Amino acid sequence: MKYWLIKSEEGCYSIDDFKKDKKVSWEEIRNYQARNYMVRDMSVGDLAFFYHSMGNPTGVAGIAKVSSKPHPDLSQFDKKSEYFDPKSKIENPTWQCVDFSFVEKFPRIVSLEEIKKDKNLSGIVVAAKGSRLSIQPVSEKHFKRIVELSKQK
Repeated sequence: MKYWLIKSEEGCYSIDDFKKDKKVSWEEIRNYQARNYMVRDMSVGDLAFFYHSMGNPTGVAGIAKVSSKPHPDLSQFDKKSEYFDPKSKIENPTWQCVDFSFVEKFPRIVSLEEIKKDKNLSGIVVAAKGSRLSIQPVSEKHFKRIVELSKQK
């Protein structure tokens, strides 16, 4: 089992949208390192934090589960999409994604500020200066600690 953090802007796609949809393809990622995490490192059953970037507050809002093997990101072939990639071919797609299923919405958001202040979360990637990657690995220790914090008032 591996652990991840996936980011979504709260105003674009929130934890409440995800809860309603129950399952979503994590499309429109146009960063090679993030894509490679999905293609090379994620496995069905891995857990991921659903992180509200640009939220109020910014932070971890819940948990998702990887629910598919990698498959082509269809937005790369949609000429009307801002994520259209004219260099990508159906027979050899550049962009892959996985599906995530909703697991749980936290009773409260664990804010980035709280994460940065917690000594038990030292070294977590999301708290590093300049950390903008939309998909990041999370250690089991850090995953458990954030779940613990989500249940505190």
